[in-house]
Amino acid sequence: MASTKGYLEFMLEQLSLLENITYRPMMGEYILYCRGRVFGGIYDDRFLVKPVNSAKALMPDAPAELPYEGAKEMLLVDNVEDKEFLCELVTAMYDELPEPKKRKK
Repeated sequence: MASTKGYLEFMLEQLSLLENITYRPMMGEYILYCRGRVFGGIYDDRFLVKPVNSAKALMPDAPAELPYEGAKEMLLVDNVEDKEFLCELVTAMYDELPEPKKRKK
């Protein structure tokens, strides 16, 4: 099942306290970026983030879920109604996220 554009728009509004949040559609789902770094995505209308240490610390009881068959596990964010929490979460994660890879020309 693909994610809906409506859920993407909802999540972008929830993340609106942060600057430079962008997304890219990918096979019916959406990859989310903060200042160019991938921090999570929307998969089957679920908001999932990379399982970095800061995310695990802020959400110790978050279930690990597969975004799609064959992918690495990510953490399910249940608290999507709390804009301040989402801002804190992504901000805390940022330094642990890998730099974007340089594209070959």
